[in-house]
Amino acid sequence: MEPSRAASSAGGVVLAAATRVIALLRPADKPLHPDGSVFVGHLDRRGSTIPSGVAWLDERGRDEVVVRLSRAIGLAVRLPDIHGLAVRVPVSGEHGDLLFASTGWGRVGRFVLTLGRGPGSRPLTTLLPYVTSSGALVLGARASGSESYELFWATYDGPWQSFATLEITHQVTADPEISFDPVVNQIPGLAQYPTVVRLRERAYRLARRTR
Repeated sequence: MEPSRAASSAGGVVLAAATRVIALLRPADKPLHPDGSVFVGHLDRRGSTIPSGVAWLDERGRDEVVVRLSRAIGLAVRLPDIHGLAVRVPVSGEHGDLLFASTGWGRVGRFVLTLGRGPGSRPLTTLLPYVTSSGALVLGARASGSESYELFWATYDGPWQSFATLEITHQVTADPEISFDPVVNQIPGLAQYPTVVRLRERAYRLARRTR
């Protein structure tokens, strides 16, 4: 099995297992990311010096986006937690969802969840690689200010390439029905490995049932 596929499969197993364990501990609530704040903002895409082969990453554009910042486990605010950054972008009259979680940033660490004090205290990645026409890609984000993030892409084990800036403008009242789901809502050119789809769908199906 190629390394990128192995990483995606392992990450999917971890996600599904973590969702099930937390659901057992907190059966009445949303298993992962139980509490969060919803914002609106814009994403300025400028492409990168090295083309990724994915039009949405390579082309310039400005997207009006919905953003959710959350704590994955839902621990007390004074304690470190795995932080989540969800971004909903418009694509072809529909929308696509990107989910980032706090991880490391190196070639191995980008696939390992980490705890942090705040959403900007640790780098964040999509954790699981995407399938693209040019190979496996991972997306990443790093805080560049109190309300801004720099977005990156990288090959499975390659260097990070900056391609966009996310600016959060203001908080909005959260829609109780809003649900970020990267399995159902995909950005064209960023597909997920079939193994990931199966494993991640179990996690989201369980999360939807608990809601």
